[in-house]
Amino acid sequence: MGLTIGVDIGGTKIAAGVVDEEGNILSTHKVPTPGTPEGIVDAIASAVEGARAGHEIVGVGIGAAGYVDRQRSTVYFAPNIDWRQEPLKEKVEARVGLPVVVENDANAAAWGEYRFGGGKGHRNVICITLGTGLGGGIIIGNKLRRGHFGVAAEFGHIRMVPDGLLCGCGSQGCWEQYASGRALVRYAKQRANATPERAEVLLALGDGTPDGIEGKHISVAARQGCPVAVDSYRELARWAGAGLADLASLFDPSAFIVGGGLSDEGDLVLDPIRKSYKRWLVGGNWRPVADVVAARLGNKAGLVGAADLAREPDPIM
Repeated sequence: MGLTIGVDIGGTKIAAGVVDEEGNILSTHKVPTPGTPEGIVDAIASAVEGARAGHEIVGVGIGAAGYVDRQRSTVYFAPNIDWRQEPLKEKVEARVGLPVVVENDANAAAWGEYRFGGGKGHRNVICITLGTGLGGGIIIGNKLRRGHFGVAAEFGHIRMVPDGLLCGCGSQGCWEQYASGRALVRYAKQRANATPERAEVLLALGDGTPDGIEGKHISVAARQGCPVAVDSYRELARWAGAGLADLASLFDPSAFIVGGGLSDEGDLVLDPIRKSYKRWLVGGNWRPVADVVAARLGNKAGLVGAADLAREPDPIM
C-alpha cells in the first residue's frame, strides 16, 4: 500500500511521521500545538507537509483524543480541544491533498501495539493505557472494534464504584479515578499525609510536604523501597487488575497490553496488576489466563497505529 503519515496531537506538540508497512518511522516533523481549533488544523497540515518532504505518501491517519464517528471523519466531542461535531477529515484533506482518516488516539495506539508491539502474533487483544487518565482499545479477530457509533472502548469511564469519586466526564466512580496517574498521586499524598514517618524517602524527593509529591517521585521512591510509594502502586494495581478481570469476562482476549506512562515502570506496576487480575478473574484457578504484557512502542504507538490504519479501507467494526 505504500508509505503513510501518522499524526499524534499532543497537549504541547503535534507530531507527524512517515511510517512504512513494517511500522518503521522514516521521518518526523513536530510543531507546537496551537490554542484554537482552526489553529490546530493549520498545525496538522504544517506537520504533515514537513514530514512528507521527499516521500511518496498515499494517506494520512490522525489520532485525536475524543469521540470519533464510525466513518473515521468527524470528531463528535474532544475533552481538551473545543471540537464539537468537527469535520476534521474534510478540513485536513482540503489542506494536504491526501486521503485522511481520523481515529481515536487510544484506538490508534492500541492498533499500533497490536500490529507491531506487545500484541504482535495475537488475534484477540485488549489494550489499556494507564496515563493521566485511562483509555483503551479492542482488537477481536484481527479487527479494531469501535462499536456502532464509533465510540467503544472508553474503558476509563466504566463505573467501578457507584456514587464514587467525581470524574472529569461528569460521572462518578469511573475506573480512571482509581487506576491512572492521577489516582497514583492521590494515593501517595493521602498516605504520606496520614503516616509521614513511612514516607520519608518520598517526601524528601519533593518539597517535604504531601502536596509536593509528583508521579516521578513515587516511581523513584518505590524503587528505593519507600513503604508509602510501594503501597500506592499496589492500590493502583488492585483497581487496574480488577478492571482487567471484568474485561476478560466481556471479551476473553489472549492478552492484555498495558501502555501509557505508567507502563514505563515495567514490573514495578505490571507484577501487582497481574496478581490482582488473577485474584479477581472469575474461575481463575481453573481457566486459561490471558497474558498481561507491557506495551513496546512507548509514545510512538499512536503515531504508528494511526499511520497503519490509514492503509486500511475499513478495518473497524
